[in-house]
Amino acid sequence: MPDQITLRRYGVDQLEVIRPTLVSLYAEVYEKEIGEDPFFSVDRFQGRLSGHSKRPRWEAVVAFDGGEAAGYAYAAALPSGTAWWSHMLEPLPEAETTETGRRTMALYELMVGRHWRGTGLAQRIHEALLAERSEERATLLVESTHPKVRALYESWGYERIGDQQPFADAPIYATMLRPLAQD
Repeated sequence: MPDQITLRRYGVDQLEVIRPTLVSLYAEVYEKEIGEDPFFSVDRFQGRLSGHSKRPRWEAVVAFDGGEAAGYAYAAALPSGTAWWSHMLEPLPEAETTETGRRTMALYELMVGRHWRGTGLAQRIHEALLAERSEERATLLVESTHPKVRALYESWGYERIGDQQPFADAPIYATMLRPLAQD
């Protein structure tokens, strides 16, 4: 990985500054899917980004290689009353799905541009994002048709706890959970 990679953290108050960067990289990474499935369209992504950014403690970590965005991750806390767990194909016990707004961080997006894949940058971005989180655990979704990506997350300490389909036209996603280090 080039030495000039820098990681920058952005809060929701800076979203409009970095939105073009997030959208542009999304369009690059999902170029094939955008042409095949309306769920992955740039407009739908922008809608999801807007919704995610309204959740508590939204933030992003963006990696730059010189002046070029190389990858990013963004996350927020699951608020009390969240619908996140209601999309599980097999319901989980209530004790596992009760949210307080501080219990669980949802990692909504993690992506790396094609030139930086296989360099360890995804894990570097991921760990930088998690390093300053105060939640007890992190959750994420990974398409069930991507077992290599799921295996990567498992190597980072995530465990598959079931599957969900968050939107009627969305793919089936493996739902994964990882405990976070507490101070």
